[in-house]
Amino acid sequence: MQRSKKKCAYHCEIEAAFAVIGGKWKAGIIWHIGKERPRFNELRLPLGTISPRMLAKQLRELEADGLVIRTMYPEIPPRVEYELTDAGKALIPILESISEWVITHCPEVAGMIE
Repeated sequence: MQRSKKKCAYHCEIEAAFAVIGGKWKAGIIWHIGKERPRFNELRLPLGTISPRMLAKQLRELEADGLVIRTMYPEIPPRVEYELTDAGKALIPILESISEWVITHCPEVAGMIE
């Protein structure tokens, strides 16, 4: 994977992984793209308060890191869909495990999910 940001040293694999998928939005974006091949606005809806500018930025970073494929169809109006690469698809079971962990071990946090 290529990092979209400047190169830096990581202290372990977990730190490196969270450099790629960490932050407020990326895991949710990956999760929702994994369920379907959404268009931009279809992806915005389940993410709640994400701005169009932030979603575009996060998608570009995920694409640069080899997790998301952006397909633009030559139609009028233009249609763009997003899907996961094999590397992105490999994250879905990990995200499912994290989801189960939250439900089991952090029920007060799980209760805050909209």
